[in-house]
Amino acid sequence: MPHPRWTASDIPPQAGRLAIVTGATSGIGYEAALALARAGARVVLAARDAAKAERAMAAIRRVHAAADLVARPLDTASLAAVRAFARRWQEEGGVIDILLLNAGIAAVPQREETTDGFERQLATNYLGHFALTGLLLPWLRAAPAARIVPVASLAHRQARLHFDDLQSRRSYGSQDAYRQSKLAMLMFGLELDRRLSAAGLTAQAIPVHPGIARTDIFRRGDRAGAVQQLAGRAIFGLIGQSAAQGALPLLYGATARMAQGGAYYGPDGLWEARGSPAPARIAPQALDRAAAERLWRVSEELTGVAYGF
Repeated sequence: MPHPRWTASDIPPQAGRLAIVTGATSGIGYEAALALARAGARVVLAARDAAKAERAMAAIRRVHAAADLVARPLDTASLAAVRAFARRWQEEGGVIDILLLNAGIAAVPQREETTDGFERQLATNYLGHFALTGLLLPWLRAAPAARIVPVASLAHRQARLHFDDLQSRRSYGSQDAYRQSKLAMLMFGLELDRRLSAAGLTAQAIPVHPGIARTDIFRRGDRAGAVQQLAGRAIFGLIGQSAAQGALPLLYGATARMAQGGAYYGPDGLWEARGSPAPARIAPQALDRAAAERLWRVSEELTGVAYGF
């Protein structure tokens, strides 16, 4: 069991380790990048917006002047951008010790489709991360004990996978699409760990969720619906915890010696909304092995990325 009050100060020394954090420019991704840098890791901020990445690195260095940081462009909603990131990593990168799959969006009021023909929330939150992990697998395998940390959500409990309409073309609801994407992330993490273990690899997949954290995930620029913004901010403001506290399950999964592959971690408080890292409840639909295998096959077909176990 985790320490009852596990905090960022409990992160083991990370000197000599490399971490990639997607969506690291704000919210829990930023807080995770900051904590990993403080612990001595070299942190790659993989972000869609280059200017935001530069501002995030400057903010981290104001807190920790010796932070070892680098920014790399990545838009998980675009398979071309994911492949470009992987190609550049092949040319310039090295062994990856931590891959923190955090980038995400929510509350997109009207259905949007990416250039790949995917529903935007599913693409950003899940399919791009599935492809990224598969493309970076050689550098994860090269690490002595890599951690892959998919960020899921409490919302997975109200979700199901719509295999007959995965891209929400026939019927779209902003919350339904978000919940499906986060259920997919959790099932991916559990299935990935099973496959890593079956292949005899030392890398582990450890899915997590941040509880209810006060971040800007509901701010979607000019696409955002006013009702979604106001409702999201009100609920998260009333019962949510800080982004730094919400990042703790991510950091626990990425670094804690007690964290176990194939487990699921989140806050330990009421409804798992806030608190310290602890084992989290997994809804029955996320434990459906047949559905997880089907999701894996569909994801490989959609992304064109086959894992080389």
